[in-house]
Amino acid sequence: MVRRADVIRTCVGCRNRASASELLRVVANPETPATGVRLVPDPARKLPGRGAHVHPAPECLEQARRRRAFKRALRLSSEPDLTAVADFLA
Repeated sequence: MVRRADVIRTCVGCRNRASASELLRVVANPETPATGVRLVPDPARKLPGRGAHVHPAPECLEQARRRRAFKRALRLSSEPDLTAVADFLA
């Protein structure tokens, strides 16, 4: 039997590589143009769209916010709202 290798992803906050099962996938959920884009946590890794991965730790989320990493990783035109992800991690 062939054993599958574990998928490796990079955390957009701390830039460390880890198994995809150790990271939280985050996807962009476009809302009305007035409110911009809201990031939604995807723990089941099944939501459609481009995803970014972050360690489930407030420190990595804060680093990603300071570096504007979600905007680059998800190819967004404006800064996204991280409220839902921060609430999920709390």
